[in-house]
Amino acid sequence: MKAKQKIKTLRALVRWVNEKRRAGKKIVFTNGCFDILHAGHVSVLEFSRRKGDELVVGLNSDDSVRRLKGPSRPVNSQVDRALVLASLESVSAVCIFGEDTPYNVIKAVRPDVLVKGGDYKTSEIVGREFAGKVVRFPLLKGRSTTNIIKKVSK
Repeated sequence: MKAKQKIKTLRALVRWVNEKRRAGKKIVFTNGCFDILHAGHVSVLEFSRRKGDELVVGLNSDDSVRRLKGPSRPVNSQVDRALVLASLESVSAVCIFGEDTPYNVIKAVRPDVLVKGGDYKTSEIVGREFAGKVVRFPLLKGRSTTNIIKKVSK
């Protein structure tokens, strides 16, 4: 499947998820800004995919990244970030969301497994009530888009 075909609206994503579920597939969901893809991102995506058959990635829109990270972010546009994510073998589908959290996407998808970074307590994970199971991923020390931006800006 071509990368662009993996990028879905919420409505198309729900249809796709329902089709996969009818085929007996286990759906995993994770989310983030994925502004400058790095080893930490690749690790969490591969980890997430191993938790099920299909990995759905919720991607913060440009506007939501600006609200969360500040006016100088994102470095890469949502179209570019979605295409890069969709090109990865571990990623089955990408859905861009405009809210600050993926609550509405998680509520619509109702994943079998919800994966979030270990920097979040389980009680803080948005949408956990709609997931069959919540799994936290141990972050790779020193791997972050913010650190990359600081290093390049020196």
